[in-house]
Amino acid sequence: MKTLSIDVRRAEPSDAREISEVHRAAWAQAYTGLIPHKPLTQMLERRNEHWWHKAAKGPATLLVLDVAGTIAGYATVGLNRAKALPQDGEIYEIYLRPEYQGVGLGRRLFGETRRLLKSLGCNGLVVWCLEDSENATRFFRRHGGHDMAEGMEDFDGAHLRKIGFVWG
Repeated sequence: MKTLSIDVRRAEPSDAREISEVHRAAWAQAYTGLIPHKPLTQMLERRNEHWWHKAAKGPATLLVLDVAGTIAGYATVGLNRAKALPQDGEIYEIYLRPEYQGVGLGRRLFGETRRLLKSLGCNGLVVWCLEDSENATRFFRRHGGHDMAEGMEDFDGAHLRKIGFVWG
């Protein structure tokens, strides 16, 4: 019997190509039809391998979900940017390749991001997602998030409502 290794670890610059691939696939699946085509395409092009290489060395914490040597997902975490909310931590992004969704790996990555923020002294956390992103809103509600805040994101003139889910 072969053992499958699943690990959540800090990203390294050498992970940039695979993180870029995860980003492209996950965002295309999640946002095609929600975010207008032009701004979505621009975001996907901007976050290329070079961008992720720099991000892996940057100030925000970038985690990857490594499944048997393949980067299946990533998350970026740091301090809460919404000063009106009392939570200390924020998960800026959390995404999986579409083919790795629905088997508990998102829960694993989410749990590790929460543990990391707590270990860094963060009391509570917030995650923002587009209101019309049904998979994301369902995931965060199922994992105990309370939608406590609202905001708007502008994508080339298209105003989309976002929800802030909070824990703790």
